[in-house]
Amino acid sequence: MSDPMKVVLVFGREGQVARELAAAPPPGARLVFLGRAQFDLLGDGDIATAIERAGAAGVINASAYTAVDRAESEPGPAFRLNRDAPAAMARACADLGVPFVHFSTDYVFDGDKKTAYVEDDTRRPLGVYGASKSEGEDAVAAAGGRSAIIRTAWVFSAFGANFLKTMLRLAQSRDEIGVVDDQRGCPTWAADLALAALAVLGFLESSAPSTNVLHAAGDTAVSWAGFAEMIFAEQARRGGPFASVRGITTADYPTPARRPRNSMLSIEKLSALTGWRPTPLPDAIPAVCEQLANA
Repeated sequence: MSDPMKVVLVFGREGQVARELAAAPPPGARLVFLGRAQFDLLGDGDIATAIERAGAAGVINASAYTAVDRAESEPGPAFRLNRDAPAAMARACADLGVPFVHFSTDYVFDGDKKTAYVEDDTRRPLGVYGASKSEGEDAVAAAGGRSAIIRTAWVFSAFGANFLKTMLRLAQSRDEIGVVDDQRGCPTWAADLALAALAVLGFLESSAPSTNVLHAAGDTAVSWAGFAEMIFAEQARRGGPFASVRGITTADYPTPARRPRNSMLSIEKLSALTGWRPTPLPDAIPAVCEQLANA
């Protein structure tokens, strides 16, 4: 009789990383997804019971409060989803001896550094969203067990709401789009993040109890305007709608929440640990555009 496939429990179902995990499940594992309809993390359900009932051999938290601007006016839900829920997950996983992978963000940094952030750089979040994620990191670390915190930035895919899809939508009705040109980051394909989470989970299975902080991001640093230009160049090649890009400053596009001007994340630690590398951005953009065209 063959061994039963191990169960990996994923909190989250409709987010970009969860959708990519569902699209390409790993061999030898069965993924079980708990979205809001199955388990409301803002409700009264017991997270430890959910993990135990699933018979999980590993847990990935792909759920989060990601409405950066709205968080400024509703910090309660942001902290419950980004701090309290992962804290409960991490404690339950530690008690059950189950490895736990949690996603965090570049927003834990203030963006004042001139070069790419490394894992042990000082965190100085600029707003509620970043603060909730930073406190979530501390809560996961305090729980003990075998856990990993994966920080990422500028996530895009064919799923959900993201910058690439916004640019394609705007190009259907505009010839020119003003895009912020004084913030830099490394756009990250969610499919690569799914692979990073699985690679890290595999590493944790054979590691001693500890909390690992890692960065997973794309390999190309651009501004938002530069990212938009790459997207529209691909669309023009495909014969789809595209627009010209007019670079603007952060001050020209005020938002309730402040954004870090530098969101670049060094990925060398994760790469050395697991061999993971992201898809080059010039390859990732066409892949996502092809998925959207075929949807």
